[in-house]
Amino acid sequence: MKSINLVPLALLLTLIGCEGPESKKSNEAEADSVAITENVKVEMEQWEKDGITVYPKTKIKEFEDASLELIMPPSESMNTGLEVPFKFKVANYELGAQTEEARQNLANSGNGQHIHLIIDNEPYSAHYESEFIKNVESGNHYAIAFLSRSYHESVKNPNAYEVFQFSTGDDTQPEMMDLNQPMLFYSRPKGTYSGEGAQKVLFDFYLHNVELSELGYNVRATINDKTEFVFERWRPYIIEGLPMGENKIRIDLIDNQGDIINPKVNTVERVFTLEE
Repeated sequence: MKSINLVPLALLLTLIGCEGPESKKSNEAEADSVAITENVKVEMEQWEKDGITVYPKTKIKEFEDASLELIMPPSESMNTGLEVPFKFKVANYELGAQTEEARQNLANSGNGQHIHLIIDNEPYSAHYESEFIKNVESGNHYAIAFLSRSYHESVKNPNAYEVFQFSTGDDTQPEMMDLNQPMLFYSRPKGTYSGEGAQKVLFDFYLHNVELSELGYNVRATINDKTEFVFERWRPYIIEGLPMGENKIRIDLIDNQGDIINPKVNTVERVFTLEE
């Protein structure tokens, strides 16, 4: 018969006690350490080429419940005339309010939160009320409208934007686009930046019907015709180190071979200016 070594009760209780609150506290501290490390890793992720540094923007209020609904013009509306009335229903988002994290040395609108309206991937117009009239040249048009923070960063949740199309002008023969295809829209940078606002520039774009991934679709940004950055995640980014004066950014939606997906829609180029 095998002998059995019995552990004295007092010693057993001592051993059990060693796995109690102190051990739990240690485990929680270790978990906190991992979480902090991961946060630091996200904040320190950056890329540098040709003296230009790009890194993800952090400290973002997500507005997960915010929504934007198109009322007018209805998508695929025809011959609306050149003065187009736009109307949106906005919920859980206050147009005209200053976004909490606005003071980040980024260009910020004193008029507060707003709607970005982009027609045919031209520079956006900012609207601080949910109803407005915009003059649009005759033709067939596709558009995106999305909620924007006061410093022009887009709200990236599936209910915070609308993609639609419409035609203007009595002689227009509507040619409707397939809005179910992957689509990339350019938002920022735009216009002229000066002083502190020219030191850190927000780079932001919007996606429709496409997800970015390491082995799938990416967004490629080419700065001043030579410096390329490729993004595998849809996030806002900060660009530092751009030269003063005129700058240019081109964005492309590309596949895992580096080929552009429908360049007529998904290649956009924008020129902006930085001043001391």
